[in-house]
Amino acid sequence: MTDIVKSKNGIRIRMTEERWFHITENHDDLAGYYDDVLDCIENPDIIIKGYSGALIALKKISDNKFLSVVYKETDEDDGFIITAYFTNKLKLEKEETIWKK
Repeated sequence: MTDIVKSKNGIRIRMTEERWFHITENHDDLAGYYDDVLDCIENPDIIIKGYSGALIALKKISDNKFLSVVYKETDEDDGFIITAYFTNKLKLEKEETIWKK
């Protein structure tokens, strides 16, 4: 099983079964959020710069809670999801914004 969504740059981003297993093993609170993780790539509220060329798509869940999906665009036609997690420890003013809704 591999699902593919398009990033804001129009690049195909893959979610493999192995990655989803990794995400839910390390962040069990995301177990029922598969579709939300994919939607966060396609319809983020904001995208910030991550480490080592990764991007982080953010979707606001509540006043101070975000769904964060870390992904990498490897070339102009391919990319993959690295991980996902919920966070409330986000200081957007300190982050480099790549894209905003």
